[in-house]
This record gives sequence, structure tokens and C-alpha cells, in this order.
Amino acid sequence: MTAAMTHPPAPRDPVFPATPAPGGAGAGAPARAGGFGTRGMRPSEKATPGGAKQHNRTLVLQTLHGAGPLSRADVARATGLTKVTVSGLVAELVEEGLIRELGQRESPRPGKPAILVDLARDAFAVVALDLSDHLTMRGAVVTIDGAVLSRAEVERAGATGAAASDLALSLAAELTAAATVPLLGVGVGTPGVVDDAGVVRTAPNLGWEGLPLRELLAEHTGLPTVVANDANVAALSEYSFGGTSDSFILITIGHGVGSGLVIDGHPIVGSRFASGEIGQVMVGTDLGLDAPYSRDQVLEHWLSVPSLTAATGATHTPADRARVLREAGQRLGIALAPVVGALNLAEIVLAGPLDLIDGTLAEATLDILRRRTMPDTHGDLVLRTSTQGADLILRGATATVLKEQLGIS
Repeated sequence: MTAAMTHPPAPRDPVFPATPAPGGAGAGAPARAGGFGTRGMRPSEKATPGGAKQHNRTLVLQTLHGAGPLSRADVARATGLTKVTVSGLVAELVEEGLIRELGQRESPRPGKPAILVDLARDAFAVVALDLSDHLTMRGAVVTIDGAVLSRAEVERAGATGAAASDLALSLAAELTAAATVPLLGVGVGTPGVVDDAGVVRTAPNLGWEGLPLRELLAEHTGLPTVVANDANVAALSEYSFGGTSDSFILITIGHGVGSGLVIDGHPIVGSRFASGEIGQVMVGTDLGLDAPYSRDQVLEHWLSVPSLTAATGATHTPADRARVLREAGQRLGIALAPVVGALNLAEIVLAGPLDLIDGTLAEATLDILRRRTMPDTHGDLVLRTSTQGADLILRGATATVLKEQLGIS
């Protein structure tokens, strides 16, 4: 295990009590669907009397999170709350250390300049774990804004089952010890099917069946913990930090193929927590309509990084490489066309090695989508690659905790 920081000072205790969003969970209570639920991820208007104060606190935090420094009057106008309500909430949040005053705003107008307030963006952090790679478990301490304060990683060396979970626990503990600011919690993106209690129901690559990973990490670190499927976490990363629309699908292309789906600002996890498992959809329709399900004809057969790397290696000509990438993109387009048509998506985001997915593969995917969906309803469909780089899942794991503990995304 290697870390970017050595012999760090012990983390300070948080200066405010835990303030999860309605229905949130602390270290000793079960979390919802790994930070994903049926409600929208961003509050947009003031609440009715029941639970109003918590909702309005979240609304103020979300407004500052998205807009940056504002005056109290600006926040009141943006949220629809009264100036008196905003002043009271801001005072509480300043006292708790979640918001700080930045000083007076320069203004040519006569009168006393307004005082700007903003989230205390560097005052709190999250321990984020990315367990998606089949060779290495990676982690980081990440601020509210997604800035990495320290890193650590451990080689899996083929570990599965209890040995793999022990590595994840040790990695979380190392990062917790490395934190120099108060921690809001632990966020995890893991392969496999993860239920609403943070139990990994199945993750074949890690040898996990029914593993209560959220509970284990919460007990091991003493911190509120959120565990979610890695593709869903990646989608939340793009939603929180990548500036996506409110209706999009993110396709993760790595050792396997998965996806995360957000519709009208609502994350979709599915009836059995397995939404987005498009990698196992059979797209090898060349065999005819009567062909039975075959793992050799599923999307991952054409699109996974191991398959693409083997088929586009140094021994292959540029023409061979282009043919392989074009066919992989076409198969992805075949799988996505019904999804785009059914859900009227605005955006598709591809995440994976840019040397494989950008260019030929992405262009072939978009070409098939345009051919197989109605142009009147999908003519402005956007297909792009992720802007988050190698920290996509780490930033998404951070976002799951921010959503669960503060209600912001």
C-alpha cells in the first residue's frame, strides 16, 4: 500500500453535528441505495411545513454549491426563501463550519456592500474508495469540490473474498488516518450488484456474495458510509462535477461494461439494484432471432478493455484497429438505441481509456444511434467522453457522501 502523505496529523473532530438529508444514515444506521434513491438529487424549491427546516438548509447548501459565492439576498432570490429565513439558516451553517463569510462584495452602488458567503469547500473531506479495477484498489481523501488531498492504493494480487474485503478495510483505515480535515464519511464505488443497505449482493470479480460492506466499513472507520455500484457512482460523478444534463446515461468501459442512468435528476437503480447491466445484453444478432443467450454474443465480448486491447495491439495494422473500434462502437449503438428511444435521453457519456473510446468508437456509436432512432426526437442527442479522468469513481464516491450527509450534488 502506498500513500501520498506520510505521518499525517490526526484528523480533527467535525465541528458540527452530522446533518444528513431527510432519510439519511449515520455510521450506525443502514444507508439507502448507496446514496441513490427515488427522490431527485437536487432540491430546487422551498419546502412545505413538514420537514421544512432540513429541506431549506439543504436548499441553501445546494444553491451555494452550484453557484459559488453569493450574498444572503442573492440566496433568498435564488431559493424563494425569505431574507429572514436565509439569514437564520446561514448563521447556523456558519456556526457549524459548513459555510464561511468571504467579506464584502465590491459594488459601485451607494450603500453598504453585501457580504458574500460560500460553502467551506476546503474545510471538510470524504474518504473515497474505487474498487473497480481488477488489479488495484485505489482511494483518496477528497474535498467537497472534488480536490484530492491525499491518495493511497493497494495491489489486489488476485485477492478475492475475505482477503479482498480486508484490503478495502485497510485502505479505508489508512486514508482516514491521513486526513487533516474533518471527514463527512466514506464513499465506495464497487463492481457488482449493491442493495439499499450497502450489501454487495454479488461481485464475481471480487468473489463477494452477500458482503455487508457498508456495515464493515462503518464499524472499521467509525464514519458514515455509502456503498454503491461503480457505474452508478461514475454517473453521479458526472452529474455533480461534469456538468451533464438531468437525463443521461454514462457507459463505463473497463474490465467489463456497465452503465449508470439518471432520468430527470433521479438516479435509477432498478427493482433488483441491477439497472445499467448492459454489458451482459446480447447484441450478436448475426445468429438470427432464434439464437439462445450466449456469453460470446454479449456487448462485453466486443467492448471490454481486455477485448479491445487484444484486438488492437501493436501487431495489428491501423486499418485493423479502426475496424475493431468501429464494430465495437456499432455494437454499443445497437444496445443503446432502444434505451435512447424509450427514455428520450439528452446525453450519453462514455468513460474509459480515451485511446480506445474516443474518435472511431464514439463516432460509430453515434452513427448507429442516429440511424436507429427518430431524428425528430433525438436529433440533438449529445455523445461525449467523460471529463473526470482517472478520478471519475473517486469523485463520484465523494459525491455519494455529500448527497447522503448534506443533500447536495
